[in-house]
Amino acid sequence: AILHQLRKKHNLVIGERTAEQVKMHIGNAFIETKEGEKVKMMEVKGRNFQTGLPQVIQITEHDMAEAIQKPLKFILEGIKEVLAQTPPELAADIVDKGIVLSGGSALLINLDRYISYHINVASFVVEEPLFCVIRGIGMAVENFDSFKDAIK
Repeated sequence: AILHQLRKKHNLVIGERTAEQVKMHIGNAFIETKEGEKVKMMEVKGRNFQTGLPQVIQITEHDMAEAIQKPLKFILEGIKEVLAQTPPELAADIVDKGIVLSGGSALLINLDRYISYHINVASFVVEEPLFCVIRGIGMAVENFDSFKDAIK
């Protein structure tokens, strides 16, 4: 999404690594700029799509928020689908305890606030979101006998 947005809006071609750096530095799912607060900006280097020459531009967190709206809506729709199919007892637990976010996307600034705002259920990012899934798998393997019925 970031690659497409920069090419469409600024005629700038960048690589995957640069797009990831942009996302990590100024990507924000839910921007609330307070009075007097500076908008985050970043210099992005790439190649001009039309001229083929190197180009440097300044982009803001607002540019990135616009760029990631489509993937965010896709994530949100997936969450809504899962919640719609959730048994009532589990749905009550989700309302009480919230949604836990893990994995690389959970590192996107304010993703938890974005999700909470749109589905009216608390959500939060787990500690060390990049490693929690593999740790859980490790615990399941170590305690396989306790989990084997859940795997069937």
